Parts: sequence; structure tokens; C-alpha cells
Amino acid sequence: MQYKNTSTEELWKNTTVFRDLTLISITAIFVLALSSALRKWRELRREIAKHKRTEETIKQLAYHDSLTGLPNRRLFTDRLNMAITHAERNKHKVAMILLDLDQFKGVNDTLGHSVGDELLQVVGGRLVNLLRKNDTVARMGGDEFMLILPAIARQGDAAIVAMKILEAFREPFVFDEHELRITISIGIAIYPNDGDDAGALVKNADIAMYCAKSQGRDSYQCYTQV
Repeated sequence: MQYKNTSTEELWKNTTVFRDLTLISITAIFVLALSSALRKWRELRREIAKHKRTEETIKQLAYHDSLTGLPNRRLFTDRLNMAITHAERNKHKVAMILLDLDQFKGVNDTLGHSVGDELLQVVGGRLVNLLRKNDTVARMGGDEFMLILPAIARQGDAAIVAMKILEAFREPFVFDEHELRITISIGIAIYPNDGDDAGALVKNADIAMYCAKSQGRDSYQCYTQV
């Protein structure tokens, strides 16, 4: 048997080739692994973003009115409770205003619910534009809206806001060829004078609002204990 002599140069070349091939293989494996990791990371980001959007949608539906986008009763109650807690700590007042569109049923009956819905959306927007950024405008359902004026100094401040709202609503609402003139009735209850919790304030503002309706509508009434 004969053995082939391998020179040092040939061994070095073979070793170099093997080393280069090994390096290329390791690099290829690393690139493939990195590519796979990046793909999985992008997929994870998409899933997280999708999950976040779903959570935001659920939260929006849970705390906001689907028609107007305003806070609903649940969020309104949370904010009213927070305003009361803050007022109690800092010894100031909170105004809770309830307003109802006068004879809104006639709009739905004569012009249809689509016009009625559009009117409610515009009403919500008009109310938001009339108030401060830290005030709350919420839709309770139907044609009923509730407002929170936190940190007011005196009851007269709420009356000034009510008169401002009444005046603004005397401007007609225009929808395509329809020009609607809508009036509202407003009831006001003040913390702590007219109730020391959210339930009492809502109840007493409701009583005041129906008093305004019974006295001819297009007006406001402050709650008065009988």
C-alpha cells in the first residue's frame, strides 16, 4: 500500500478552505436565524398592535356613546364621582347640569330618525364647543345630555353657563334643506348644596329639569328643596 505525501502547503490550503466553508455556513445559519427572528418580531408587533386596537375599541364602546362619541353614563358617573371627591378635598363646588331637547320626538316623527340622529350629533358638538376643556359633556341616551362643571366657586356660575347654552341653542340647526329651531330645558344641581353623591345630584337635576319643562320649556331651573 502506498501513501500519498501531502505537502504543508496543501494541508494549509485544505484547512483554509474548510475554515472558509465553515465560516460561510455559520454566517448563513446566523442570517437565516436572524431573518426568522425578525419575521417573528414583526408578526408579534402586528399582533400586539391588533390587540391594542381591539382593546381601544372595547374601551371606546364601554365608555362612550356610539352615536355621538361623547362619554356615556358609565364614564359620566366615574367623572362625577372624581369631581365630587376633588371638591370635597378642596372645599369647592361642582355643578351637575341635565338638559333635554324640547319636543324631540316630533323631529323623528316628521323628518325621520336619520335626521334626529344627525341633530343629536350636532347638539353634542355644540355643547362641547360651549364648555371648558375640563368640563364633561355626556349623552345619557335619547335626547338627554348631562354636563359636569367641576371646581366652580358659586351656584351662579352654573346659571351663567345655562343661560349661555340656552342662547346658543336659539341659533337654528341646518341639515341640507331642513332648518330646525330647537329649544332645551335645563336642570341644575350643585354639590354639596343639593346632594353629596352622584346619585342624589342626578336625581335632583332631573327634578329641576322637569320643573323647567313644566314652566314652558326653553329655560333653566336650579334644584330647590321642597
